[in-house]
Amino acid sequence: MPKKVRIALDAMGGDVGASVVIPGAAISLARHPDTEFLLFGDRALIEEQLAKHPAMNAVSQVVHTDVTVSMNDKPSQALRRGRRTSSMWLSIDAVKKGEADVAVSAGNTGALMAMARFHLHTLPGIDRPAIAAVWPTKRGDSVVLDLGATLGGDAQHLVALAVMGSAMASVLFNLDRPTVGLLNIGVEEIKGHEEIREAAEQLRAMNLAQLQYIGFVEGDGIAKGAADVIVTEGFSGNIALKAAEGTARQMAEILREAMSRTWRARIGYLFARDAFKALRDKLDPRKSNGGVLLGLQGVVVKSHGGADAEGFAYAVDVGYEMVHYDLLTKINQMLNRDGGAPLAPTTPEAVS
Repeated sequence: MPKKVRIALDAMGGDVGASVVIPGAAISLARHPDTEFLLFGDRALIEEQLAKHPAMNAVSQVVHTDVTVSMNDKPSQALRRGRRTSSMWLSIDAVKKGEADVAVSAGNTGALMAMARFHLHTLPGIDRPAIAAVWPTKRGDSVVLDLGATLGGDAQHLVALAVMGSAMASVLFNLDRPTVGLLNIGVEEIKGHEEIREAAEQLRAMNLAQLQYIGFVEGDGIAKGAADVIVTEGFSGNIALKAAEGTARQMAEILREAMSRTWRARIGYLFARDAFKALRDKLDPRKSNGGVLLGLQGVVVKSHGGADAEGFAYAVDVGYEMVHYDLLTKINQMLNRDGGAPLAPTTPEAVS
């Protein structure tokens, strides 16, 4: 019998907690029946939701705690107050102890990153983890990182992101040598900060067998799918992510208003509704939910705090796939192939 994928859930994380986490996990379970869950949080609230989802209830174990990490807590506060007792910490601890294969939380991003790094530690050669996510593009999907785990970083940090992002892309997209681009303000080699130009020189000189470096990519290249992996530091990456999410919502609102403005527009919508449905599905942010904290000695997935059940289900799906296709082994293989990439420790500023 194939090994079950064991997923630890911070059932109290996010804007509403168990009322989204449990239904979302139940949706993912229907897609991946070889899943088991460890649920950390208020037992009464969790069991109230489990009663509505018998299949989920049958494969779940509840561990009670009434300590939660606030969405407003600073990472240092969360470590002091929530260490060892909060639902977020306990879900990470389950991965550390080998009781779960992956932890998924919709809670405070900074706190999750701080706890995961403190408790799981980083992989050899990696100083700071990164948040990587799948980004829908014109030609398919790309992996984009870092989306906000750390601010800044030197050339070695960007090279490390390229290697880890390539591992994730190879796992998700079944690619032997993913293409990698560095996000920059132009494609010319003379443009950008010194760190970006130096990272480009290193990637070209290293000519790694596990990835194909293609050069600089401008902001519009993300949506075009200019590369399988787009690399940037967390400040720029988070701005790009929020700008894209806002643009997608704006487009949906503009189209909705335009299609209901006149009777001719409403009739036109009836003829084109299949096309509009395809567009809505492509731009649905729920389907891109779930950022992987890469660079840790364990798998942790961050869901958007405001995700609904369907959105949270996609984050659980991401966790399942990272375990099922053995992401950590892939990253270690890429870091150590050909003698290993020169990934010297860096000290970019952590997001608070």
